[in-house]
Amino acid sequence: MFKTKGIKILMLGLAISLSSALLQGCSGTGSEPLEETQFLLGTVCTIKIYDHQSEEVMTKAFDRVKQIDDRMSANKEGTEVDAIAKEAGVSYVKVSDDTFYVIEKGLEYSAKSGGVFDISIGPLVKLWGIGTDAARVPTQEEIDARKSLVSYKDVLINTADKSVMLKQAGMSLDLGGIAKGYAADEVKRILKENGVEHAIINLGGNVIALNSNVNGQDWNIGIQNPFETRGDIVGSISVKDKTIVTSGIYERYLEVDGVRYHHILNPFTGYPMESGLASVTVVTVSSIDADAMTKNLFYSGVEKGLQYLKENNPEVQAIFITKDKKVYVTEGLKGNISITNSEYKLQQ
Repeated sequence: MFKTKGIKILMLGLAISLSSALLQGCSGTGSEPLEETQFLLGTVCTIKIYDHQSEEVMTKAFDRVKQIDDRMSANKEGTEVDAIAKEAGVSYVKVSDDTFYVIEKGLEYSAKSGGVFDISIGPLVKLWGIGTDAARVPTQEEIDARKSLVSYKDVLINTADKSVMLKQAGMSLDLGGIAKGYAADEVKRILKENGVEHAIINLGGNVIALNSNVNGQDWNIGIQNPFETRGDIVGSISVKDKTIVTSGIYERYLEVDGVRYHHILNPFTGYPMESGLASVTVVTVSSIDADAMTKNLFYSGVEKGLQYLKENNPEVQAIFITKDKKVYVTEGLKGNISITNSEYKLQQ
């Protein structure tokens, strides 16, 4: 935690309990996992393998995450995302299949959400700097200037040679909203291709529970208390072969003079999203899909979010936790959520 002139910045990744939107309860699995933790993608990443344990497979999985990080990070020099930003308004940049796929998916999600989720939000993210020691509250003039550079419609792609160009100088991409999901899906693929059938993948809150535990029982996944940062949970759900992805106000925030500014930015206002929600958890099969969807649901709020899923994605389950500590769940999770923190009340 950094403190500067009345400013507090919560840094993601100080410990595994800080980075994880979800805490996986794996008791009763019948074996100790092969476990490794590394700091990648700007967060703490942990993989636990419960069967067919192999250091070689673990290395393959983390090498893949590192490769994705080296290609898609918006905060490192020399990445493909960095190269695209440097050529903004000038020319197309050829990128790897990985980066092109994630950008294509990002544009698809951006369009589906009407711009609520926007992969061109980089200028605003860098302006606020939340999660870095340069975090600050910008002026309205600065926000207005950066907002004019945010438009997924100005991200141009050429499928013939897998190249990308940003239409306006000063634009930049931020794939942080889906890169973790893509990386988690890739780790799952690698583990399965190497015979692993029971594992927990946790890339900074993008959790994948691979199959069941080794005893054939569902995994027990704890839902992070959105007002705490050290592994306090609201309750838990039981899942099998699902991804569980949470976006919440606890992950990264800037506090100035008693006012907290979280890191989930509204591309239309340039300020942190305000919908009465403290966190949204999505339970589905694809982590990259869940990653993008949490931002849209966070913006929508409880009522509109529940209605949207019911009408458009009934197979996707979600948990909404409000700032007044009420918990709402989709139909598929009713009867499968246990609230263990008495401060929180499950709503019918």
